[in-house]
Amino acid sequence: MIDLAEYCERVPFLSGQREAAASAVRLAGLTNLNYLIDLGDQRVVLRAPGAGTSEYINRPQEHVAALAAAQADVNAPVLFFDPTDGLMVTQYIDGARTMSGEEFRADDGAIARAGHVFRKLHTTSAPFAVDFTLFAMIDEYKVLLAGKGAQLPDGYESVKATAQSARDALELYRADMVPSHCDPLCENFLDTGDRMYLIDYEYAGNNDPMWDLADLSVEGTFNAAQDTILLRAYFGGDAPESSVARMVVYKALCDLLWTLWGVIQHVNDNPADDFWAYAVGRFERCRVLMNSPDFSSYVTAIGYR
Repeated sequence: MIDLAEYCERVPFLSGQREAAASAVRLAGLTNLNYLIDLGDQRVVLRAPGAGTSEYINRPQEHVAALAAAQADVNAPVLFFDPTDGLMVTQYIDGARTMSGEEFRADDGAIARAGHVFRKLHTTSAPFAVDFTLFAMIDEYKVLLAGKGAQLPDGYESVKATAQSARDALELYRADMVPSHCDPLCENFLDTGDRMYLIDYEYAGNNDPMWDLADLSVEGTFNAAQDTILLRAYFGGDAPESSVARMVVYKALCDLLWTLWGVIQHVNDNPADDFWAYAVGRFERCRVLMNSPDFSSYVTAIGYR
């Protein structure tokens, strides 16, 4: 159990606010602890970094991305950030709903607003401090898990060849890198009905823009029609064939990456969720897509110009 008052003392404008800290409301969060604090004249969200997150999250790099996205008016305003451990305070967005997969699937307008906020982030934010290197991350996660003696989901070896062909195509036909969120969980979107905010930049980096769209599609379990809404909102019309192909391929690779991430949470005994079940579920979805009849044609279409 954390001492919230101690964290508040590290934030100049929260120092001495023990009464506000005592009445703080715990918010959702998988790996960190988030609290809504009412200061009377404003409400803020304090994020205390979760145990073990320093193993795989670079807080100084997150700091750069969070500020850049806020300056692009995509992220919630960042009021305080300590890059030594990731303690952060942001402005609470009044009147916004925290999205979920169910909320997105029930609201085509919200899906379109997500496409618009991705476009704004990708085209107006200053570059981030680091590139999101998907395949290097996969390799690093596997080394970390091997060092912990961790078990991977059954059948993991069976997708290696298909994953390698996707990797080869994406590395041969590299996309221009843009500032990207890289971990767009549905719950990282705050929707006012008029616009969308995109928060939480722990994994952010310069990346192929289609990763963000693919990741949201996976997280929201979008169907083909919803993917089309997202793509059309992003491009302002029909998406290029190669971009559609990248999105589909990244949907599989996204699940592959977060499979490994889930196993890391599992071996770290993160109590926030059943991360073994999470990892197995992600992997099974990856395997189904990679084994689908059309997947190889999407890999081929990555190279279309």
